[in-house]
Amino acid sequence: MTEQQPPVDQVDAVVIGAGFSGIYATYKLRDELGLSVLGFEAGTGVGGTWYWNRYPGARVDTLSQCYCFTFSRELIEGWTYSERYPPQPEILAYLEYAAGKLDVPRSYRFQTRVEAMRWDDEAGVWHVRASDGTTTRARYVVSAVGCLSVPLTPTIEGIESFEGELYYTGHWPHEPVSFAGKRVGLIGTGATGVQVVPVVAEEAAHLTVFQRTPSFTTPTRNRPLTPEEQRINREESFQLLHDLKWTFGGNPLTALPRSVKDDPPEVRRAEFDRMFEAGDFSFWLANYNDILSDLEANEIAAEYLRDRIRQTVKDPVTAEKLCPRSYPYGTKRQPLDTGYFEAFNRDNVDLVDVNDDPIEAVVPEGVWLASGVRELDVIIMATGFDAMTGALNNIRIEGRAGELLADRWHDGPRAYLGLAVAGFPNLFIVTGPGSPSVLTNMPYAIEQHVEWIADAIGHAEAHGIAVIEATPEATTGWADYVNEIAAGTLFPDTASWYMGANIPGKPRVFMPYIGGLDQYRRECDEVAEKGYEGFRLVPAS
Repeated sequence: MTEQQPPVDQVDAVVIGAGFSGIYATYKLRDELGLSVLGFEAGTGVGGTWYWNRYPGARVDTLSQCYCFTFSRELIEGWTYSERYPPQPEILAYLEYAAGKLDVPRSYRFQTRVEAMRWDDEAGVWHVRASDGTTTRARYVVSAVGCLSVPLTPTIEGIESFEGELYYTGHWPHEPVSFAGKRVGLIGTGATGVQVVPVVAEEAAHLTVFQRTPSFTTPTRNRPLTPEEQRINREESFQLLHDLKWTFGGNPLTALPRSVKDDPPEVRRAEFDRMFEAGDFSFWLANYNDILSDLEANEIAAEYLRDRIRQTVKDPVTAEKLCPRSYPYGTKRQPLDTGYFEAFNRDNVDLVDVNDDPIEAVVPEGVWLASGVRELDVIIMATGFDAMTGALNNIRIEGRAGELLADRWHDGPRAYLGLAVAGFPNLFIVTGPGSPSVLTNMPYAIEQHVEWIADAIGHAEAHGIAVIEATPEATTGWADYVNEIAAGTLFPDTASWYMGANIPGKPRVFMPYIGGLDQYRRECDEVAEKGYEGFRLVPAS
């Protein structure tokens, strides 16, 4: 790794975070625009999500051919993943490879968090205070903190009294963790829990899964890629990746152009079987076109998946507990699984539905349920994230007139195009609330945002613009538009992390833009083509 640059007190741009977003933003601003850039990263190296999430079974749920940077032919041709869905260590290695090729680490201060930022209106700069005690003045700040980077640590009475090993999936130890011969309890059955269960079940003496809300899942059918497949991926990738940027989800999946009610049951069943066995998000994103907007159509698809659970899980009581019924299919993040439901057929795995047998507290010897104490040696907390806004709200961001971003977002986050907020000049957010972000293939959404931000800053630099700030009218109008699109779907009816419902006191607002990456890209391009319509551009004095 190249030696880090010495601390500085004045740069053109600060980048916060060193995942996909931070790596690309640093490269674009520094190498293509020629700006001085200082990056801050809390970890010891690059990786972002894939640096922190090292829990058992962690792997991407986007096909590996599409989970990469696309702007560089050299990066595409110089790396090949080994599996359809590579595991965390391999993705982290890829990001280290890409960052190394781009010489990004020399611009970063690692093991350093940004704690506070204050906009200085008179000087036209941000004062960025870091955990190492330094303050950096920067004309621009790019937030690359990520959508899912603040683990939720729910308060359970007595958790501090547990005498065994306690782990949080979002901050997993870097050293190996052994479960051999141990009684393990897992709290949480969202996308992370679905990945953890099969892996821990194979090693632990016994695994107890504590479930509040069951998940709909479909299988990954993951496997190693053959040398021939790897060769084809390299040859086809550049054009494929270019084309996929103009699709709804940044992937090769398109909804069927008809209603589920248009097909007779036998045809519908065949289509469902095909999508279920595809080993990707076909069932979620390439299903009939009314699955996510019509409750009756949704229930037909949901019941098909419940039947699949019943066919897989041998014990009928456990199978029914694993069948989701409290929300429409697809309105919570649909995980892909590798042997999740099969794990409940093992003699050393059992399921506790905490709706029927609530967790009263954690005690020194384990988890105290209404039915009694489950003695445990290990507790794993897979309880999700403070999504979309958590990382930004953890930084004290003080904009124009001393207003805090957290206060501005008290009733729900509003960001123009998902990347700028009125009252917070020259601050850009990669994949912020109001952008496609978590409803797309993330690297493609990130690239689109970083490129748009770099173009906007480049425009400012070329035309003597000192301040770029979203107007209040544009910010409010965009938020209303995002909500209007979401209202045409079943998503807002579900208490999901898309709505902030997993965080007590967080306002219920559907945060992602659900109109598709392709349409979003067109709208962003139109804003730029109209001279950055919706932004206030202030010339340098």
